Amino acid sequence: MRALIYGLATVLIPTWGLLAAEAPAGAEVEKSATAEVEKIPAAAKPLIAVYDLEGKLVEGGQRKQSLLDMDASRPLTLFDLTKSLGRALTDSAVKAVVLDADGAELDFAQIQEIRSHLLALREAGKDVWLYSEHVTNGIALLGSATNHFALMPEADCAFNGIYAESMYFKGLLDKLGVQADVIHIGDFKSYGETYYRSGPSEYAKQQQESLVTSIFEQLVYQVASGRKLTPDKVHALIDDGAQTAAGMVAAGLADELLYRTELVKKLRDTYGKEAKFDRKYQLPDLDGPDINGLLDVFQMMFRSKSDATKSKKDYVAVVALDGDISDESVAPVRTQILKLIKDEHAKALVLRVNSPGGSALASEVLWEAAEQWKRDKRPLVVSMGGVAASGGYYVSSSADRIFAEPGTITGSIGVVGMKFVVAGALEKLGITTDSIQRGKNAGAMSMTHEFSKEQAEMIRKSMTAVYATFKKRVADGRGKALQGDLESLAGGRVYSGKEALAIGLVDELGGLRDAIVHAKRATKLPKLDVRLLPEPKSPIEGLFAKPDKNEIEIIRSSTVPSVSPRLRQWLASGSLLEALPPAARTGIERLAGRIEAFKGTPILLLGPDLNLRW
Repeated sequence: MRALIYGLATVLIPTWGLLAAEAPAGAEVEKSATAEVEKIPAAAKPLIAVYDLEGKLVEGGQRKQSLLDMDASRPLTLFDLTKSLGRALTDSAVKAVVLDADGAELDFAQIQEIRSHLLALREAGKDVWLYSEHVTNGIALLGSATNHFALMPEADCAFNGIYAESMYFKGLLDKLGVQADVIHIGDFKSYGETYYRSGPSEYAKQQQESLVTSIFEQLVYQVASGRKLTPDKVHALIDDGAQTAAGMVAAGLADELLYRTELVKKLRDTYGKEAKFDRKYQLPDLDGPDINGLLDVFQMMFRSKSDATKSKKDYVAVVALDGDISDESVAPVRTQILKLIKDEHAKALVLRVNSPGGSALASEVLWEAAEQWKRDKRPLVVSMGGVAASGGYYVSSSADRIFAEPGTITGSIGVVGMKFVVAGALEKLGITTDSIQRGKNAGAMSMTHEFSKEQAEMIRKSMTAVYATFKKRVADGRGKALQGDLESLAGGRVYSGKEALAIGLVDELGGLRDAIVHAKRATKLPKLDVRLLPEPKSPIEGLFAKPDKNEIEIIRSSTVPSVSPRLRQWLASGSLLEALPPAARTGIERLAGRIEAFKGTPILLLGPDLNLRW
């Protein structure tokens, strides 16, 4: 099976098309991210920690709440998994870890973080097993960090390299009667091209070539070094269009062919019949509370309303910003940071950023909250996820230290201004408009007509001011760490984490656990708890949680009739949407969302869209 990453904006890898890239060229940089975990007393029986990674590994653990969603379970977070693997590292009872990874949905940074933990476990003398019915880039990368990589004898093999594809919607928008009016600040700020062009600009193509080359080289290097193969050998495997599971073992990419029943028997033979298989090792209860009646609901309501989550011990707080930056997404993150400022037990903050950016105003609002935190001289550390670009980099720039994985997509320091002109779509719907204007530019943001020449110049001036502020935030935050003139690094240019390290946009290659360890050390305190906040909740628990006071107000605008439902309706007719491949369906859904996003503001900090298939 192949997988897909939907743009530099989301970098989501469904159904096991995983990609990771860690080490800089010429050196194998593998870090133990769990060095500061307390040792656990040994148990009487050997322990085998089993991790089923099927599904999505979320960052913040907060799920949307609905009166119709009575699910009491909560998702597994990256924080949960890394904490568990860290405990396994120092638990002498744990003799091995086993990963069942088929059906997992992980992004770049997540697979890299997991891989670093697997390598640390091996360095500690523990066995690491991976079993798979598929061989993709991600499976190969995880397998290269294990010492027992087993494949199903008839495993599906698709270790085929990277295929980059961008979707261009101009023709679709023309059919809908929608026009994208786009203004760029920065030659490489290519976000928006997919809406008004039918192919990439020269700058966008150059950037895509560079990024894909960097990722592919890291893919080859990591697999080769982990499996002790030459890069040429790995490249040949990738180019082999007739791969088989037996061929993968013969080439040294995997260790053996086993059915699942045979794997279980082998584990029993290796570690003894007394060995305990623990599928919940040091993980929270993801099933949530049992709800068998009204009394259980009342008990949950009482627990949720109480202040039971308030810590009485000093701790490092981990707060996640996940997804597009908007007034809605920023509000809970900012509110949580302001709460932490008032909490004397919160000694350091790790901001986990997994975002392609979004609203320039919302980015500034969250940046200001981070600055408020820093005024108390408490450490602020950023851990970048799969993508931390444009607005995602903006909010990261003031950190004392920035951690990124080599495959993290970051940078994109630039500004894009755009509005979708929907006059043609409204006409198709039988809607006409009439306007009255007082003030030369009063109707500039109307979505029923293009920017006039004067209006476009007005928007450009505003964008130039935003761009200057963006660069100032980066210059002030990064200081002398920047390698070269900032303008030559900005202009919308996008980098992998490895490239960003070389030019000073990030400080260190590493994952969430590395950032937490650094934050602990920066406090110079002997012992600290670590807490993910807000604490993960199931949808039903979230319904009864005490509401946060929203201390953020961002101006909302535009009452223009929405075109995105029209877009979805048109595509749904004749089952057109369902007939499209997953990449196209997701791209169109994102298009509809972007139309809504630009209704609120003409100026956004967003990275370009790029699809990578592998």
